[in-house]
Formats: sequence, C-alpha cells, structure tokens
Amino acid sequence: MYICICNAIRESDLREAGRGTSGDAEAVYAKLGKRPNCGQCLQDADKILDEVRRVAERLASCKELAI
Repeated sequence: MYICICNAIRESDLREAGRGTSGDAEAVYAKLGKRPNCGQCLQDADKILDEVRRVAERLASCKELAI
C-alpha cells in the first residue's frame, strides 16, 4: 500500500527505512531521498514509524531477557 502518493513511498519502504532512521516521517523521507509535498501522509507515516519502533524495542527487550 502506498503511504505517500506524491513520492510513491510504499508502507514497506517506510517501515524498512524507519528501522534504521531516527526522527519523524520527514527525516525518514529524507533518508529515502524524498520530501513531503502535500503533507497529507505525514500523520499516518508517523503512526507507522511509532509502531515499527515500538516493535523493535519489544524485540530488543526480549533478546536481552533471553541472554
């Protein structure tokens, strides 16, 4: 599914880039070589990035407990 129609950014691309980039959606867009145009996607993109990072934190916690 496309998150940003203006830049043709797919949800999967956003999630992948978000795992390795700190900051908000605009920072992740910059990592992808893009920048927001109309801005309608930013709120949804930020929600997806929050989810990706929460999952990553949980996984890291689980790995620490397993050690």
